[in-house]
Amino acid sequence: MGARGPIPNREEDLARPRSRKGTDEQDAKKGLMRKVTVPRADPEWHPIAKQLYDSLKKSGQADFYQQSDWAYAYALCDDLSHYKKSGKRSAQMAQTLYSALGNLLVTEGDRRRVRLELQEPEAEMTSASVLAIADYKRELGFS
Repeated sequence: MGARGPIPNREEDLARPRSRKGTDEQDAKKGLMRKVTVPRADPEWHPIAKQLYDSLKKSGQADFYQQSDWAYAYALCDDLSHYKKSGKRSAQMAQTLYSALGNLLVTEGDRRRVRLELQEPEAEMTSASVLAIADYKRELGFS
């Protein structure tokens, strides 16, 4: 899991970039991402575990998940399903599961602690030439 303590501000909310603050953080080591096959959720899982697992597939941090991350997510959702289906629930087990989900950067706070910020997709811009041609066609009565 990332650093403990309060959730850091988003980069855009800072007065100056973190890189200019004179921090002693080191650059991350780099490796190659491998092709990933996401396992299907177990149809027997509790609905909440299935919903969580399916939401991971659609979330932005999944761009960084590798096969081992998906295996970990599968195992956690399997455990979460057993926990939710059990008649006897333990606060310690809930804390352990939710803490482990933090390792998958499930919440925005988890992601910001490790300096991972998901951005809104940029709006697709139509080039001025395409717009001009469309206007010209419209004026000529072609569309």
